[in-house]
Amino acid sequence: MHPHAPRATRTTGTTRAPQVGVVVIGYNDAAHVTTAVRSALAQGPAVREVVAVDDCSTDDSVELLTRLAATEPRVRLVRRRVNSGGCGSPRNTGLDRVTSPYVMFLDSDDVLPPGAVDALLAAATGAGADVASGLCVRRELPDGREVPWQASLYAAHAVFERPAQRPRLVHDTLCVNKLYRTDFLRTHGIRFPEGRFLYEDFVFSARVLAAGPRLALVPGRVYDWHVRRSADRLSISLDRADITNWRARTEACRLAYEILLGAEQKELARAARAKFLEHELRMYVCELGSHDAHYQRAWWAHTRVHLADYEASDWAHNPTAPGRLIGRVILASAEPRDLLRLRDLAARPARLLPPYAQSTDGTPVWSADLPQVTLEPLLTVPARLLPLAVDAELRPRARGALLRLRLHELYGRVAQAGPEKVEVEWRHRTHGHARDCHTAPLVPALDGTWSAETVVDLAALCAGSTGSTGSTGGTSTRDRRSGISTWDLRLRVRFRDGAYREVTAHTLTGAGLLRRRIMVSIRYAVVLVQPYAAPSGALALRMAPGLRGVMSVVRGRLRRLLHCL
Repeated sequence: MHPHAPRATRTTGTTRAPQVGVVVIGYNDAAHVTTAVRSALAQGPAVREVVAVDDCSTDDSVELLTRLAATEPRVRLVRRRVNSGGCGSPRNTGLDRVTSPYVMFLDSDDVLPPGAVDALLAAATGAGADVASGLCVRRELPDGREVPWQASLYAAHAVFERPAQRPRLVHDTLCVNKLYRTDFLRTHGIRFPEGRFLYEDFVFSARVLAAGPRLALVPGRVYDWHVRRSADRLSISLDRADITNWRARTEACRLAYEILLGAEQKELARAARAKFLEHELRMYVCELGSHDAHYQRAWWAHTRVHLADYEASDWAHNPTAPGRLIGRVILASAEPRDLLRLRDLAARPARLLPPYAQSTDGTPVWSADLPQVTLEPLLTVPARLLPLAVDAELRPRARGALLRLRLHELYGRVAQAGPEKVEVEWRHRTHGHARDCHTAPLVPALDGTWSAETVVDLAALCAGSTGSTGSTGGTSTRDRRSGISTWDLRLRVRFRDGAYREVTAHTLTGAGLLRRRIMVSIRYAVVLVQPYAAPSGALALRMAPGLRGVMSVVRGRLRRLLHCL
């Protein structure tokens, strides 16, 4: 961070001069595009123009935008004659039309929160920055759960003379939470890939960083990214049913690396490869088990080819990082294997499930038949960073449920650290508050594990589903009416010296443990309880209190069944 004098004149007063052009792109999104445009107009007088680029829509998008442009002189509609199949070409079209000193990009199904442009413009002009960037929040719809994107980058105001001073910047591959100096982009010829190029943001962002801009970061929220997983037509990045998506993502990551390396940004290039291992690879491995064998083989083969280009230094840095270990297993095996174990290792936080094999000389290894994949670095990593494996089973009872936990040994490191107790909490998936927090002692067992038991107060979780300690604004309308809630189990293992490790629990699935159960409740009459494994394998709990909640679940299940017919 550098407190340099600004290169540009700071804008004075509460009203900023019109300096920003917002490029809004859309295709067949009549339901949302005008909302996006209006969110840009609502930023105030700092926005000089909104260039709405329609990528040859066949719905009512153009008609709606034409009406809006007729009443709002700052809106200019640009119609592309041929659909590009992607997001890069319409953004380039909009960038060519912008006349303002600064430019932003906005997708038709997202919005700019109030004050976003003013915050970014103040940061850019105040620091003389070529790029100003702020916090983007992913809003999962329809449930409304919000997840900050790369929040660690935006904890405080910061200015960097060059991107290499903050290599973590390569993790923020979004183009939409940033304000760019228009002449900077044009001088360096920075554009998006044309046509149907998935993950065009990756390449564009790499080109921006490769040009060595001065950057300003602001902690404020500047972009609302709407993720509509239940939509009839998934966005390009969310449609991961086919191997084409993974191939496109690896290609975008490869190009980003080559762009940075070609610009002699070696530190950023190395960080880009680390990002692939710890973000892309882990995310897709979590989903791998949900695909058929044909997809798994194709995914595995393609990933091995991609990882084969990595250098020894890419693997040597932080060798205990889960993504690097996953990558080494993939390279060492010609065929898919250990998918369940790899999924849990890809979870956040990582869990390394048994068996814990050793080579003939006693060195920890992934398995007896893959002794080349060493786990020796685990012998020195601090206990608070160990990929601890905790099994969990939830057995509903008449007035609650019994939670049984089992902590596994890990090459003697757990016994060395001395686990004493486990702190248990259930965290509401949508608005994040915790309920039914307990602490239970960890008791050593004869098989070298540690066990703990605690009773889950299901009534407390039902009461917590209404958001009594916080707003329900993040909960879907249907779930607020019915009281349906989803709770994730979070654990904190405490060791003898006071250190701790935060973990999630691997879900045991045998003996009908994940079966739905109707339970009698004094307050709600009945409660539908369903323990289940989240995509990462972690234990979660879905609850529907009362007859209204139960019927809501039944109707939802019927809708899904009818949709599949």
